[in-house]
Amino acid sequence: MVELLYALSTLVFVVAGLTMVGMAIRAYVQTSRKAMLHLSLGFSLAVAGAAATMISAFLLGFDGAYIESLLLVNSGFTTFGFLFVMYSLVTYE
Repeated sequence: MVELLYALSTLVFVVAGLTMVGMAIRAYVQTSRKAMLHLSLGFSLAVAGAAATMISAFLLGFDGAYIESLLLVNSGFTTFGFLFVMYSLVTYE
């Protein structure tokens, strides 16, 4: 049951994140502001981390021996994603 809830919440996160990526790309096309590209890259990294972690967790059967690696991948992608989101906010004209 927990695995199903994890998968559903991750899928909602992925859909919401990809929606934000699409909105940022559309904003870039309309305004030509590079900050929107950084914003889309940031959300893409956060989504990639969540998706990679979920897929890996299911492929590895939620084996506790791999939990540190999964958390490291998720944390790394999310951290770099948020750094790009922050950069987009700082460099926005």
